[in-house]
Amino acid sequence: MRRAETMTPISGKLHNSDLNIVLTGFMGTGKSSVARELAHMLGRKVVDVDAEIERRAGKSISSIFAEYGEPRFRDLETEATRETAKGKSQIISTGGGVVLRKENMDALRGSGIVFCLFATPEAILERTRSNKDRPLLQTSDPLGKIRELLETRDRYYRNTCSYMIDTVGKTPGEVAREILEKFCLKAEK
Repeated sequence: MRRAETMTPISGKLHNSDLNIVLTGFMGTGKSSVARELAHMLGRKVVDVDAEIERRAGKSISSIFAEYGEPRFRDLETEATRETAKGKSQIISTGGGVVLRKENMDALRGSGIVFCLFATPEAILERTRSNKDRPLLQTSDPLGKIRELLETRDRYYRNTCSYMIDTVGKTPGEVAREILEKFCLKAEK
């Protein structure tokens, strides 16, 4: 497998762009891995909104959910999203539920181009099966929960993102290159 550094040089316009590349999508769609690839390709900083929430709260997302519930987590997510969106020329990786609040997406769209990564429920389950830090999947039927959440969030993803990127059967590098092609087109407009 060829690494991202073998990619041809990117146009000067992209290097000079202050626009953020924003990755959203359901858990397990590859946002963190693709963000690292993009950062490597572009020499940009990755800001992971979930990591920022954990840093600010001084505890894990699972702990926040357990102690305070999802509504408090969503409030913390909105605060972190607003602050993160103020930066420029970043790769922003969000949590899967960031799309549930309009103010989150307004801030992110105002700072860059938003890409939604998606995968089938079965691929998501396979990718997240061994991770116990996914509080929304700690249920007796994780595949059913994935389908339910995807059905609820699908319209948000489709209505708030500039591009939908299927990640099934692709490496993070392949997804990153696809994003860069679209980002270059959008940034040049």
